[in-house]
Amino acid sequence: MNHGFQAVAQALLQRAAQGIQQHPRRIGAALGAFLLCGGGGAFAVANYAPDPSDLPVRQILQSVQPLAFKGDLADVEKAPMRLYRSEITRSSDSAETLLRRLGIADAAAVAYLRSDPQARQALFGRNGRLVSAEASEENTLLRLTVRWGNDDAQEIQKLVIERKSDADKGFATSIAAVPTTVSSRLASATIYSSLLASTDEANIPESVANQVAEIFSNDIDFRRSLRKGDRFSVIYETIEADGEVIRAGRVLSAEFVNDGRGYAALWYEPKGQKGSYFSMDGKSANRAYLSAPLEFSRVSSGFSNRFHPILQQWRMHLGTDFAAPSGTPVRSVGDGVVDFAGQQNGYGNVVMIKHRGNDMTVYAHLSKINVARGQKVSQGQNVGLVGQTGWATGPHLHFEFRVGGVQKDPMVMARQSEAVQLGAADRPAFNKLAAATRVQLEAGLQSVASAR
Repeated sequence: MNHGFQAVAQALLQRAAQGIQQHPRRIGAALGAFLLCGGGGAFAVANYAPDPSDLPVRQILQSVQPLAFKGDLADVEKAPMRLYRSEITRSSDSAETLLRRLGIADAAAVAYLRSDPQARQALFGRNGRLVSAEASEENTLLRLTVRWGNDDAQEIQKLVIERKSDADKGFATSIAAVPTTVSSRLASATIYSSLLASTDEANIPESVANQVAEIFSNDIDFRRSLRKGDRFSVIYETIEADGEVIRAGRVLSAEFVNDGRGYAALWYEPKGQKGSYFSMDGKSANRAYLSAPLEFSRVSSGFSNRFHPILQQWRMHLGTDFAAPSGTPVRSVGDGVVDFAGQQNGYGNVVMIKHRGNDMTVYAHLSKINVARGQKVSQGQNVGLVGQTGWATGPHLHFEFRVGGVQKDPMVMARQSEAVQLGAADRPAFNKLAAATRVQLEAGLQSVASAR
């Protein structure tokens, strides 16, 4: 037995010495298997099938033309390459910075954007406008397209800046109105860290994520209650023009599974009323008041007794502080009329809104006020920007909810506010829409569940 083992080992070593120059990787594997296993009285023999590098190789060359091309292949090689890129404008953009983000190095284009009044009006000082560029292989500008419009408009404005010819340094500008179309899309995602991270990974627009969080804000605490493995499915509008998606619109329906419990909502417009969200059994998902005046903000100080950072004493904090960067939009939590808009003692720049009955909300320490006294505001409407005016040690929003002049916990008031009811006349149409929507949302949830 021992002599047989030595004979096999010697044969393997001889074979390795002869072939190690030709097949170093395969022989190394054989020796490794032998050395690792040999001490235990067992050994492995490598697979000595033909090495792929030893197999004959045939090279086949055959010209292939694109299906839509009927000319000479030499013309394809001569055709200039076109590069296409897209960006979103920033309020701080200059001609240089915008073209640089688009990957364009063109001094003539920079000079034209600076000098053309229509280009300056459409591009600079504007935030969030969609810009598409066509560039040459030398990264010079051939065509620049800018699109913008109001969220509820049935058409958008399109400005086009185009080089007059490949050899010409001059450009021409044109502007036109383009009709928009509305489509709907179904998207689904699984939560692994945060809502925004998951929607980014699933290519769901941030505005859609914000709407989903708002729709379910009375049922799910998106700051503390999300769990890894939670999932959601959403159907939302897309606004399109010229065959391209310009922006995302309203969420039409959504279903969210949080910690094993499901919540669903459907946008519906009852007869004679403005639209709102309802659960699939017809109960309103909307409240008279939103749960917070900011989207995705951290509560830094709640409605409770606290040590005042400026007065240096313990006092009851009769509101809620939301930590957020300066310039963050602040929204009204409900429909109402602006009762005060201006400066007031420790509140700094403050807006006070009178709602139904004796309800009033207060938005303090603003860096900018965007409403005026006597102005009607709707739920979710922007009323100002976060700041640190008045008695504030850092940028944040101080928010109060008053009933008959007495401060109440804003979170409690939002949860207790009455919901819009669905009338009996709307039930048949609503039930039909809900049944069809539920099938689509369930399919989306199943798709992300199976992919986990």
